[in-house]
Amino acid sequence: MSQQTFIELSDGNRIPQVGLGTWQLSSTSMPAVIDAALAAGYRHFDTAYAYRNESALGDALKASGVERSELFVTSKLPNGRHGYDETLRTFDETMANLGLDTLDLYLIHWPMPQTGNFVDTFKAFISLKEQGRISSIGVSNFHQPHLEKLIAETGVVPVVNQIELSPVFQQKALRAFNDKHGIRTESWSPLGKGRVLDNSTIAAIAEKHGKTAGQVVIRWHIENGFIVIPKSANPERIAENFAVFDFALDEDDMDRIGRMDDAGGRTGVNPDEGEFLQV
Repeated sequence: MSQQTFIELSDGNRIPQVGLGTWQLSSTSMPAVIDAALAAGYRHFDTAYAYRNESALGDALKASGVERSELFVTSKLPNGRHGYDETLRTFDETMANLGLDTLDLYLIHWPMPQTGNFVDTFKAFISLKEQGRISSIGVSNFHQPHLEKLIAETGVVPVVNQIELSPVFQQKALRAFNDKHGIRTESWSPLGKGRVLDNSTIAAIAEKHGKTAGQVVIRWHIENGFIVIPKSANPERIAENFAVFDFALDEDDMDRIGRMDDAGGRTGVNPDEGEFLQV
């Protein structure tokens, strides 16, 4: 079994650096996926209210028999539930779905700058953390202006900003802002929705290390200090994505991948412009 690494958060908590993303995982597939992930060594699981699979994840983790203290669970507040009181109500739903007493990390899923109220939403997060119901609080898909407003109006810095991030969409300026403020960057869609797996640069580095393209890309995230949550429902791929702690990329590898950045590499919604599902 590969040896997990951990990231220290600014609030003193630790998060396993590699987790399993559960977007688009169905309730029927969840038990087998979680069993495969736990067998491979995963203990960090990322879900969201909008994924409609919180209950399936909670049931699968409970059925596994793994001690709660060994697990790190993240969920996210949906777009249509911004605002102080609505956040508190939705958090209660999430916790009932997951069957947990405390949540390790809670994120605002999207800033929703046109229609949302992320400042009051985050104030509810702060209250829930003070009550001991959440260990760590953060955000997802926040750009620098969103973060500046949030910090200025609440006085609290989120510990994590989960953003789309891959070798072909590296978000270097936003990462630098995160770093400056002690915000840990977490990568969703870390393989660029598979776009980077056929890249010749990645293929050459993979051959050099005797690893797969996916393992090289996940290793790139690890060595940059990111938290990374690859998603798969395939047991072999789940294990492969976790077997990344027994090799390292060298300076030349990192430089070559760093040059793959593409300003047009975004595969998901732009947080400032997109049409969002109001769950």
